[in-house]
Amino acid sequence: MIRVTALNGKEFYINAEYIEKIEANPDTTITLFNGKKYIVAEPIEEVVKKVLEYKKKIFLPPTVGDQ
Repeated sequence: MIRVTALNGKEFYINAEYIEKIEANPDTTITLFNGKKYIVAEPIEEVVKKVLEYKKKIFLPPTVGDQ
């Protein structure tokens, strides 16, 4: 899950596994596989960065000292 901010300032979490696409229209719009769309305050680059960080935590084995 990644934390994002709605345009009204409320933070919420989106399951990164369900993201189909991320667009700038000009606001950042996240579309899930089920067709649900969320418009968030973060720039598209920040959302992509959060998704990549999440995927690294899930799929990469822990390194020494990460306990």
